[in-house]
Amino acid sequence: MKTYSTKQAARRAGIHWVTLHRWLAAGAVRPSKIIRINGSTFYRWTPADVAAVRKHKRAHYRKGRGRKKKAK
Repeated sequence: MKTYSTKQAARRAGIHWVTLHRWLAAGAVRPSKIIRINGSTFYRWTPADVAAVRKHKRAHYRKGRGRKKKAK
């Protein structure tokens, strides 16, 4: 099965890799495979994971205009 690095997954989803790291830290998205080597953590993303990131982007991300305003 083909997997992507975090930077490749972000590029395929149309966001910056820093944004994807923020979403990871917030628990908004999760990769299929997490690899830990000598205290470092690496993430591998499947095409289904990238599709989930795109779905999250459509729901929460507004490029160039900041965050969506909260409903009153």
